[in-house]
Amino acid sequence: MSIKIAILDLYDGHPNQGMRGIQDILQRYSLRNRIPFVYQIFEVRTKNEVPSTDFDIYISSGGPGSPLESEGSDWENSYFHLIRELEYINDDPQRTDKKYVFFICHSFQLICRKYNLGKISKRKSTSFGIFPIPRTTNGQFEELFTGLADPFYAVDSRDWQVIKPNEAQIEAIGAKVLALEKERPHVPLERCLMAIRFSDYFFGTQFHPEADPVGMKEHLLSEDKKNQIIEVHGEEKYWEMLQFLDDPEKLERTQNQIIPAFLDQAIHAMQEA
Repeated sequence: MSIKIAILDLYDGHPNQGMRGIQDILQRYSLRNRIPFVYQIFEVRTKNEVPSTDFDIYISSGGPGSPLESEGSDWENSYFHLIRELEYINDDPQRTDKKYVFFICHSFQLICRKYNLGKISKRKSTSFGIFPIPRTTNGQFEELFTGLADPFYAVDSRDWQVIKPNEAQIEAIGAKVLALEKERPHVPLERCLMAIRFSDYFFGTQFHPEADPVGMKEHLLSEDKKNQIIEVHGEEKYWEMLQFLDDPEKLERTQNQIIPAFLDQAIHAMQEA
């Protein structure tokens, strides 16, 4: 049984660790489970490339820039057209070839805007680092988080956020908010949404579940990123991040759990169909 996977690259040509992380997870999963994967990368923003609906699983990456400014652009129209086509398949009771999509960071913000699940806003300062991710009550029962601590740890890297959840709309589409930003008692700001199960087939995280300690350390050691973190968060925070990577297990646990568990769900459903 060969599984076809489409990786939607939303990095707009910018250097990143995300695409490598996604591919590493797929390669390890395929080898460990002896399931052949055929995956293809589509450069959504730079080349307006979108896949057909013939793939089994779709993983939509993070990316730079505002999730608001792309509204009405050619690439976003193509991207949302694909999402609608996948929704039609998933909503059709006659179709057994359900389509599974994982949305990461920038993609998460876009799909939250599409579904009107909250307010998209720019943060007062960049969030970048390894942070605890506390679960909601619904998050306690989420299968993709099985085996993770509460809170678990993940890489957060963003200038934008989804806040002020639209509870009525969340309930209307049957979505479940699974995790929120950590509490900041001394900061009078709303906690952003960090993970949502949009449906049985669509899942998204604001954080980066594909990030690994090696890639994160390489990222932190670049001069540009080092200077940016020190400027925003101070030198003490920078060295604290590096020190955290000396205990890689927390990040590895997240990387080895969430997307692989999503693949488990999708492949099990395909085998049952």
